Formats: sequence, C-alpha cells, structure tokens
Amino acid sequence: MDPALLRPGRFDRQVVIDLPDLEGRDAILKVHAKKIKLAEDVDLTKLARATAGFSGADLANLLNEGALIAARRRKKMVEPIDLDDAREKISFGRERRRAMDEEDRKIIAFHEAGHAIVQAVVDDGLLPIHKVTIIPRGRALGVTQLLPEEDRHSYNEKSLLGQITMVMGGRAAEELVYKRYTTGASDDLKKATDLARKMVCQWGMSSEMGPVSYTENPGQVFLGRDLQQHKGFSNESTRLIDKEVRRILSESYERAMGILKKKRVVLEEVTAKLIEQETIDGELVMQCLK
Repeated sequence: MDPALLRPGRFDRQVVIDLPDLEGRDAILKVHAKKIKLAEDVDLTKLARATAGFSGADLANLLNEGALIAARRRKKMVEPIDLDDAREKISFGRERRRAMDEEDRKIIAFHEAGHAIVQAVVDDGLLPIHKVTIIPRGRALGVTQLLPEEDRHSYNEKSLLGQITMVMGGRAAEELVYKRYTTGASDDLKKATDLARKMVCQWGMSSEMGPVSYTENPGQVFLGRDLQQHKGFSNESTRLIDKEVRRILSESYERAMGILKKKRVVLEEVTAKLIEQETIDGELVMQCLK
C-alpha cells in the first residue's frame, strides 16, 4: 500500500490475527468434524496437538482430505490412520512412489537414519520423532517427521543449536558411511544456514557479534522509491557474520558426526529397518538406541 494511506486518521488501525493455538485448533476441528463420520478412537485433541502452525483452512482441509482417503480405502468411518496420512500429505506433500536404484534407496535410508538418531540423542528440547520414511514426498526423497507435543513460541540458543545439529545429521551419515557427499543434503544445508544466520543477525546469539541486530530493512517499495537496498552495517561486520555462521555450522556438523560415530551400530540397524519397511515410527528408533 502507498504509505500515504497509512497516515494517522486514515488506515492506521492494524488488527493482527495469529494462527490458532492448541485450544483454538481443537475447537476448529470439532466444528468441521460435525459433518464427517469419525471412528470412536479418533482423538481430535491429539490431532490438534500434532497440527501446530495450521490455519483454520488447513484444519478444514485436513478433515476433508482424511475423509477422501477413508473413502478410497472403502471405509465407512474416518480412522486415525486416515487423518495421520492426510496431515502428512498437507505438511510434506503427496507420496511419489517411483522406481529407484537400490543403492540410491540405501543412501537415502542412511541419510534419514542420521537425522533420526541425532534427533533422538541430542537432548536440547527437540521435538520427539514421529515417523521416518524413505518414500519420496513432494520434493523430498525421504522425510524425518517430528511431532510437537505442545505449541512453542520461543526457542533458546541450546535448542536452536540442537536443531542445526539434527539437520546436519543426514550429511554427516553420508560422509561417515560413503566418504562422499550427495545432492540430497542441499535443502538441509539451506535450512541450517538460514537458522544460523538468524541466530547471529536477528537474535543476538553470538558472543562475537554481541546483542546487535544486523538485519537489512529495505522498507516498502512504491512508485518512484529507490529500489536499491542499503546495509546498515559495515563490510567488516559482514565478514564477521559470515565467520560466525560458518563456525556454528561447522561445530554442529562435528557434533552430529561425533554422535553417529558413537552410534554407528544403531545407524546400520535403523538403516536396515528403513530399507526393509520403508517407513518406521519413532518408537522403533528409540528401541534401537536402547
């Protein structure tokens, strides 16, 4: 919008509508579930807990998609497995079963097993593992799914470093087993880099950079406004930011590698289970660790 429209006395009142919390999601699901025949063992409160970040439209779509999946399976009622599959489809994309070389399946299995084991071992307030699969979904060749037990509104430094370590687990597993890298870790590296850069630039979680915000704010682009962005910090600060981001990523990678070296037997076992079953739950990963 033209900034002139936002001057006092015009459109200066802003109403912020957040995504629904756990209680709100539970209430929304109950409203949309009235028109769907659900099985007795369907727990909408548990489903609401597993759908953190979903909007009201997403929740309505979840129940409709679950009903469609149940209909395709010739069921008279929607069961928990149907809603779980619908949630995975919305969150991660549709399953894309396709012919895949056995060696590629093994690499993907080691990659996802690396994520899962690091996630289970790192005790930094991370989310519990829900399911690990090597069935391609969306653009991903495999997925390690996490299931939040409650809504999280903030994260501390220790938890964020744990998340980066978990993300690096897939690439670390590939290097540990094959002594080489594949393109499968490209999305992981992007996520880890974005998170590390936010820690340094936005959240002041770097002792080297201090409690300073280094975000770029180009402002609103409108007619006649200069499109060039200007940084609010020096080139020396940029160099230090890159150095700190690289340090966080390197230390997290070494941490993930250390975990997998200690749990090499578990890595092989979880990988074998994935190759055999294609999809395993978090409980099986924990059993292998124990």
